[in-house]
Amino acid sequence: MKLSIGRADKSPLARWFWTIDRPLLAMLLVLIGVGIIAVAAASPAAALRLSGGAVQIEPLHFLQRQLIWVAAGVPLMLGVSMLTRDAARRVALGGFALFFLLLMLVPIIGVETNGAQRWIQLPGFQLQPIEFLKPFFAVSTAWLFAMRFEDRSLPVIQAGGFLLALIVGLLVTQPDFGQAALVIAVFLVQAVLAGLPLIIVGAAIAAALAGLFLAYQFEPHIRNRLDGYLHGEGDTYQVDRALDCFRSGGLYGAGPGEGTAKFRLPEAQTDYIFSVIGEEFGVIVCFALALLYLAIVLRVLLQLLDEEDPFTLIAATGLVVQFGGQALINMSVNVALAPAKGMTLPFVSHGGSSFLATAMAMGLLLALTRRNRYLKASPYLQSGPLQFRQARPGQRIAAGLPAE
Repeated sequence: MKLSIGRADKSPLARWFWTIDRPLLAMLLVLIGVGIIAVAAASPAAALRLSGGAVQIEPLHFLQRQLIWVAAGVPLMLGVSMLTRDAARRVALGGFALFFLLLMLVPIIGVETNGAQRWIQLPGFQLQPIEFLKPFFAVSTAWLFAMRFEDRSLPVIQAGGFLLALIVGLLVTQPDFGQAALVIAVFLVQAVLAGLPLIIVGAAIAAALAGLFLAYQFEPHIRNRLDGYLHGEGDTYQVDRALDCFRSGGLYGAGPGEGTAKFRLPEAQTDYIFSVIGEEFGVIVCFALALLYLAIVLRVLLQLLDEEDPFTLIAATGLVVQFGGQALINMSVNVALAPAKGMTLPFVSHGGSSFLATAMAMGLLLALTRRNRYLKASPYLQSGPLQFRQARPGQRIAAGLPAE
């Protein structure tokens, strides 16, 4: 029996196939495949480092677990991508409420790992609420900001800023300054799209820098990280071992399974998996991987150039900036261009929370960027720094709006 999906087919699967951004989906699936190979390379080193005493971990333990997350995450991403824009917004609002509550519970019931309390222990799985909260927050703030295009008097940016302050405050107590910085950056990008004056953005950046200065003065963990990055003082073991991997691999890599420097690398399967790729497959492959992330970001942004719906534009921009920003931070840390942070490489690093949350985020992004002539046209006109063009007459009639 031959399966055929034609453009005349009106089934839900056919509508999804012909409206989904297939090049974007293909790039995401390639990235997931790269992640499987990378975790396979890092798994023996991570297993050996964590084995000791009565605890012995199989060399491919982390690869086996990653395959479980992939088996769960890919269907999740595809399933979410089939949602309508309204359904995606409702899912994001509900998810935001749930994971914001879980983030509030982290100081009470969370478990501590490597000096940070960021996770909630579940049977066989550690849940990191902020990983899931980030994409839900980006879509929820986009929903708030889109209201401003209907009524500019609504204090939606202030409401979003209040929620941001609560999230950042909870992250600082963990502490997790890296995630806090990423959430702030995404929020500011979305707020600018919604019409926030640049002078206020500058004031917000100045406030963030002042907060970083205070953290440097009163938080030894942050002070040690920054001193190690700026002056080479303190504990630079992690970044030194990461650079050893790149030196060992050179341009073309030592070959799959042939790396040796990775066995001295902390968190080889998560935070420093980019260094493992550098040792075993070479700097050229690392550069190609960075270009793949860049291609995903540019693909989405170029698709949004003619987007007329402010909610879709702001939400999709927030999601892709978050995705690309996290990748940039992780790769920068690995090559010593940024202070060390506990942040994974999206779809490549090992981790249940990270993979499933990224799958959810990319599912929402695919749902929001679907192109369907039956979708309602936007009635929004000029507002803020964006110029939303009025819908064409045919689109307006299909949306139940006057032709003129």
